[in-house]
Amino acid sequence: MPGVEIDRLEVLRALLAGEAISHAGARHQGAATPLGGVRLQDLDLHDVEEQLLARTDLTDLVVLGGALSPALTVHLVRHGAIVFPSDPQAPLNVYRSQTYTADELYAGLDGPEGYPGTLDGRTHAWTRDRRSEHDAYATMLRAIHDESITDALDDRLDGLPVVGVMGGHAVQRGSNVYAAAARLGFELAQAGLVVATGGGPGAMEAANLGAYARNFPSLQRAMTALGSRPSYQSDVRAWAQTAFAARDLLGVRESDDPLRSVGIPTWFYGHEPPNAFGQAIAKYFSNALREDGLLARCTHGIVVLPGSAGTVQEIFQAATRVFYQRMPERPAGRGSPPLILVGRTHWTRTLPVWPALQTLARSTPSGRMVQSLHLVDTPGQAAAIVTGRHTSGA
Repeated sequence: MPGVEIDRLEVLRALLAGEAISHAGARHQGAATPLGGVRLQDLDLHDVEEQLLARTDLTDLVVLGGALSPALTVHLVRHGAIVFPSDPQAPLNVYRSQTYTADELYAGLDGPEGYPGTLDGRTHAWTRDRRSEHDAYATMLRAIHDESITDALDDRLDGLPVVGVMGGHAVQRGSNVYAAAARLGFELAQAGLVVATGGGPGAMEAANLGAYARNFPSLQRAMTALGSRPSYQSDVRAWAQTAFAARDLLGVRESDDPLRSVGIPTWFYGHEPPNAFGQAIAKYFSNALREDGLLARCTHGIVVLPGSAGTVQEIFQAATRVFYQRMPERPAGRGSPPLILVGRTHWTRTLPVWPALQTLARSTPSGRMVQSLHLVDTPGQAAAIVTGRHTSGA
């Protein structure tokens, strides 16, 4: 039976005061919620230690990380609770209840170690440590982390219209392709959509950058600044520092603005550092969970820019969802989210994915999948399809 999940201290205080708490961790009218079966995620329990020490109805209470004294730990376990302690050897908090920010992931970038000394760099090194490669405990910690990130991402995106933008990591800053992807992200976000990407460099960064910007002149200034460091491959630190400087040019106060730009990267591709333009970054250890989670949240469509192996994989994962009608639900009457491939020559000749998709689509009952597929020449045409459907309710 699913337990009540609590990741905010004020909600736990309400429960301890006798209020009713829903399974989603919200307060509501009703009988008091017992502590047994509650999951406390990443909470500092020092301020409520006295109340918890006074309770003995703790069977099946689960404490996931957070901060608590040895005395409270002993009391909880003695009365039937399960306590998952934080691991100081892990480079990150696997029980975290929020998505990441670029500032968190790149903290320490300007220090003597550079990128390897950041949270992102240390975590990448942990995933490549052969001593933990087949370690069941390390595998469990990573799985807990990814589930925690999934919950946090669900909280951020709840009820929001999301469009995915896929594309290759090799697209260089300063190129026409990069600028077009940035304009795409900007147009989609200006239409009221949340732009979600794979969170890495190249076309992904460009789309996140465009969505992050609030006006086109500042976007142009940021792209000009970014052009001084076209690629991450020779120097990740300089590449990321340029991104933070460009982000400052956008003049965005995130605390005052709605969510527009989301990155969902992975440590699986260690050679792809996260870009700095996602307001919320949900970084995963498992690339499979990351890919499926990204596609599952694209309620208002997926735009695929030219890319290589990873992008092709994403196309067919999305196509499988469309084929089996497993794309995310949309409001009544709005139809299936579109899957739009950008670059006619790229997807029909360079990597001829489009003919295979058409053959697959025609095999569906009444050709229903055909209506969801689009092949266009430019990102602007893709934006018109997505924003037209969004604003018209189609």
